[in-house]
Amino acid sequence: MDGQRAWHDSTLVGFDLETTGTDPLTARVVTAAVVHHQVDDGIGGLSRRWLVDPGIDIPEAAAAVHGITTAHARTHGEQAASAVAAVADALTEAWSAGLPIVIFNAAYDVTLLNAELLRHRLAPLTERTGWADALIIDPLVIDRAVDRYRRGKRTLQDAVQHYRIQAGGAHSADGDAVAACRVARAIAMRYPEVAGAEAAALLSQQRVWSTEWAVRFQAYLRSRGQADVVIDGTWPLRVHRT
Repeated sequence: MDGQRAWHDSTLVGFDLETTGTDPLTARVVTAAVVHHQVDDGIGGLSRRWLVDPGIDIPEAAAAVHGITTAHARTHGEQAASAVAAVADALTEAWSAGLPIVIFNAAYDVTLLNAELLRHRLAPLTERTGWADALIIDPLVIDRAVDRYRRGKRTLQDAVQHYRIQAGGAHSADGDAVAACRVARAIAMRYPEVAGAEAAALLSQQRVWSTEWAVRFQAYLRSRGQADVVIDGTWPLRVHRT
């Protein structure tokens, strides 16, 4: 972070992926964004966006969400191996500089990026400089914890509405990355205990909150008849299946 300022009173680096599916261990990257969101709501010059040829067909359901078809990705997209390497490098540079990385539902995006790195025989996130100390801010995890009993869905678009954020470009990687940063700042402004948390403590607390939410949600689903359901609360990086 910048000097001794609170984490939210600095440049935040928003990260988001649009992909081919919902399983982070099997889905592929279609677009990615690493956005340097400044305190004055400006976008820093180090921000980057990627259009990626995932190497597989993009399902119609996924294309309907983010608007990228298989034909468009194959014609205009960067090869997946070079793109995911560049994304990981951009994130590594950001957290190595002490910048908070904001990722809405980090367990999905971080796990998916790591799976892509492994798929292309590239160094995983856990082997990258500074990973152990990287401050990841997950507005979804924090929102579930600080406003536990609020009814309704918890998508990014729902959070934007609840915290009265101005946002555009929903379901585009860069638009969602900016929206996540704005939501993170709004949560910090509303909840002093989040705003004033030290980086290491907030990182640790999010792991606890994610686990606690998963335990509660799993118990709820089992009480509703889904006896075998398992909710993985591991955060921010889930184990890659072998």
